Amino acid sequence: MKLQDKVAVITGASMGIGEAIAKLFLAEGAKVVLCARDLARTKAAEQRIGGRSGNTLSASCDVSKRQEIDALVQTVIAKFGRIDIFVNNAGFGLNDAVADMNMAELRKMFDTNLFGAIECMQAVIPVMKKQGGGDIVNISSVSGHISTPYMSGYAATKHAMNAIGKAARMELLRHNINVLTVCPGYIATDFVKNMVKGRHAERVGSSVKYSVGPVVVAQATLQGLLKRKREVVTPRIYSLFISMYHTLPGVVERRIRKALKPTSQVMSEVAKKSN
Repeated sequence: MKLQDKVAVITGASMGIGEAIAKLFLAEGAKVVLCARDLARTKAAEQRIGGRSGNTLSASCDVSKRQEIDALVQTVIAKFGRIDIFVNNAGFGLNDAVADMNMAELRKMFDTNLFGAIECMQAVIPVMKKQGGGDIVNISSVSGHISTPYMSGYAATKHAMNAIGKAARMELLRHNINVLTVCPGYIATDFVKNMVKGRHAERVGSSVKYSVGPVVVAQATLQGLLKRKREVVTPRIYSLFISMYHTLPGVVERRIRKALKPTSQVMSEVAKKSN
């Protein structure tokens, strides 16, 4: 097993990518701590992945509240004695135009997606330094490389997460702590369903045909973790899109604008593909 006896903490683990990562890490021998704001949903996810009291733990944690993060870290140390892997996956989206987006929702999203991740890093880094190393995984997005219309706020949180993670990696390598940034493209989860939708809710419809399940992200995360990489983009086709955007941004932007559809329509197309 590739993660035998490693202790992994995963935020936003009650569904989707977080749950898939928890399941894979558990299968690879890790002791897994699943946390999210809703403890009942987190415990349900723990049951779905086949967790047991000796190798899994469910915890409630709102990453926008530092005291809850500190309590989570203390709880994990008390039960397992160490933290080898910390996965920052908690987050949500805001789908609206820059001109109209709700500023309170935007600040709330930054508190969760970005500042929450940073405070989790600040809470766990001293633990990892003391024990001689560890791995931090930040689940970002292709939106951290390519901003799309009506998802600007979300993209801003992910651009910032990419910057923070890559800088932190350079700071922490001398302490044997690696920071991996994982950038998924369109993943078939409830992310779109659960994101905050404003007056102008539109999405890039063409991305649906490239969508994959959260298991693909979990597998890419594990491989990036084992190889102690700087960044992983998944599915790999999105690496091509990112390269194209860097060299021919105007061409990519024109294609993005043409592919915009109402978010409700995109959700219907995803549902049909899933069925």
